Amino acid sequence: MDNPIATLQLCVGNRCVIFQLIHSPSIPQSLFDFLRSKDYVFAGVGIDGDVEKLLEDYGLKVANVVDLRQLAASKLGVKELKNAGLKQLAKEVLGKEIAKPKRVQMSRWDNPWLTPVQVQYACIDAFLSCKIGETLMAAAEAGSGGA
Repeated sequence: MDNPIATLQLCVGNRCVIFQLIHSPSIPQSLFDFLRSKDYVFAGVGIDGDVEKLLEDYGLKVANVVDLRQLAASKLGVKELKNAGLKQLAKEVLGKEIAKPKRVQMSRWDNPWLTPVQVQYACIDAFLSCKIGETLMAAAEAGSGGA
């Protein structure tokens, strides 16, 4: 049996929210509404599995989902990116080298209090996903606008 998702990482623009689902006595209606809104695109690496798990674990439905790997592979014409992680996508799409320390990635995200390093890691993950998504979608719009 899988453990429930412990932490939800969201980024809009330059603002990130790290929400510890596993320790919340209830989930605010505003979060349900936000995730169901078709006005936002929720982008991530392997996000489809996360979305299924959010629904299974918490009844959270996410409306508008984009897997960054598929989008990058399509927009950049590099099919190998379909298997890329966030680190590789940041390099290919944003030209940024990032560190993703395994000790933080594999740490206890279900603890009642996240460490400052965990919060920073989660924010960087969410921020990069947001920026990669924005960059790829802007390229997609520019590519389709002049036809």
